[in-house]
Amino acid sequence: MQVDGRTELYGIMGDPVAHSLSPAMHNGAFAHLGMNRVYVPFPVKDVAAALNGFRALQVKGVSVTIPHKQAVIGHLDEIDPVAEKIGAVNTLKIDNGRIKGYNTDWLGANRALAQEMALAGKKVLLLGSGGSARAIGFGLLEAGAEVVIASRTQGTGEALAGSLKCPWLPLAAAEKMAADALVNATSVGMGAQAGDSPVAAAALANFPVVMDIVYAPLETRLLREARAAGCKTVDGLAMLLLQGAAQFELWTGVDAPVEVMRERLLDGLSGR
Repeated sequence: MQVDGRTELYGIMGDPVAHSLSPAMHNGAFAHLGMNRVYVPFPVKDVAAALNGFRALQVKGVSVTIPHKQAVIGHLDEIDPVAEKIGAVNTLKIDNGRIKGYNTDWLGANRALAQEMALAGKKVLLLGSGGSARAIGFGLLEAGAEVVIASRTQGTGEALAGSLKCPWLPLAAAEKMAADALVNATSVGMGAQAGDSPVAAAALANFPVVMDIVYAPLETRLLREARAAGCKTVDGLAMLLLQGAAQFELWTGVDAPVEVMRERLLDGLSGR
């Protein structure tokens, strides 16, 4: 694509953000559909200054990642009621200088898990108590699932469980329960913890479906051991892809080229 005076600007804000695969995914979609748009990473420490900059530069849309999903809320002109209820924003849409915040994380998680199971009436053990767990838990409850929160940290875990009105268990106790699905919304399995799993392999047979939101590596230890235990598995790329597709459609009003976006994500992972 040739960048010119009519090119519309999109991006992702976070700290850090250089590792993000979202530019590959969204630029691949724009190019495939012949859209004169470009998506770039914005390393951001000062959230208020960044949003003022987006207004001034007429940026059209921005993805929001760690650690700004909650901090950005206080600087918006408007917030979607669902994002307000979740208490986290991962998507900004900017129109005539007005910034509205949305959340597509819950949509991505629901759609990814729904590829392997119906959600209504099913019991899901959700590991974690951060922003991702909050969005995923909200989405599961909206779909009619029963959610149990498990985390290492009691304070944040009980706070999240209280806001979602669902039970909380310490992680060690959760390994003794059974549910229709287990979702890992912690960072265990990535970075310095790439060789770790949040759940003992012996407990995985209690969960017919196991989903991990970690996407680098694509097959985490949790997913590898879950597959060996006979579970259906959903990798983190599925949630990243489907929340990104929801962002794309919010920004453009056009159906997202999901398969193209998946290919670009896989290309980005293989290049690491």
